[in-house]
Amino acid sequence: MTVLFTKKLKPNQRELLLNAGLQFVEYDAIRTQEVAFTLSRKHKKVIITSQNGARALLNNLSSEQLESIKSCFAVGEKTTALLVENGIKVTKTAQNGEELARFIVENHKIESFTYFCGRQRRDELPTLLKENNVACKEVVVYETHQITQSFDRTFDGILFFSPSGVNAFAKANKNTPAIDSIAFCIGETTATTARLHFKKVIVSDATSIESTIAKAVKTLKEESRT
Repeated sequence: MTVLFTKKLKPNQRELLLNAGLQFVEYDAIRTQEVAFTLSRKHKKVIITSQNGARALLNNLSSEQLESIKSCFAVGEKTTALLVENGIKVTKTAQNGEELARFIVENHKIESFTYFCGRQRRDELPTLLKENNVACKEVVVYETHQITQSFDRTFDGILFFSPSGVNAFAKANKNTPAIDSIAFCIGETTATTARLHFKKVIVSDATSIESTIAKAVKTLKEESRT
């Protein structure tokens, strides 16, 4: 069995596949580029919904500005881990932007937030906050570029880690056999986009690459026995 990864893997992640007896192909379906930005004031409560946003924040804010952050609201375990490793307190970790927005509306409605996001960010979180009159300033800190690569074959599974990755793959492969593969997605937000292009979509139990790999391995092995 062979799976396709729309993101280059780390050695320990490749090891998980090799130990499971799966062959794999890997490439980066997207690349991100940090955008220069300036802040005129300190931001005490911030929202970060991706590791890209977290890295851009850490790379561009001064130590004084980072220390001024009193509370961070994040999406994804890896995003939270990156922030905590760099001394930023994370108040809430959600599985996706909509879940995070609902938590903020229910528990922090009268507070003001700064949302550090990508230029192609999804609408769910800012829309929900706006509809519920939660003050939120958006600061674009990175942008995403699609990488076009087509595959004239099917795979037993294709693993996706962002809606942008799904869109990049689908755009390049809408007329190829690869689009008939099973899509394994890191979270529900990515899966929502995948369902627009794939007949069969399976969502990971947790929002991490390792969990998505485990879900694919378990599913494909179960299917091979039927």
